[in-house]
Amino acid sequence: MKRDPASALPVKPVDFLILLALSAGEAHGYALMRDILERSAGTVRLEAGNLYRSIRRLLDEGLLAESGRRPAPDADDERRRYYALTPFGRKVVAAEALRLRTLVRFAEAQRLIGPEAS
Repeated sequence: MKRDPASALPVKPVDFLILLALSAGEAHGYALMRDILERSAGTVRLEAGNLYRSIRRLLDEGLLAESGRRPAPDADDERRRYYALTPFGRKVVAAEALRLRTLVRFAEAQRLIGPEAS
């Protein structure tokens, strides 16, 4: 049975950031924390415990999978686990981005914020 991505919406903000970060490719937890910190201009600093609780939930919900691929042992810490979006996870993150875009357009129409310059 195919799941409808809309059934997983709305996505929690931290989960959305994790899914967005993984849309660029597989990553391990520490790389995710650094990427999210950088992309949020330092406003979102995930603690390891919170990150891994979110990752566990996203794994349980079928949005992420643990990657079977590993870098060469001499190039990386063998204890690191790498994560990737599942096809369903990719659909969910895209659906959430569209949902948020709709909300931003509504805020622009209400003149709460100006439209973004091209």
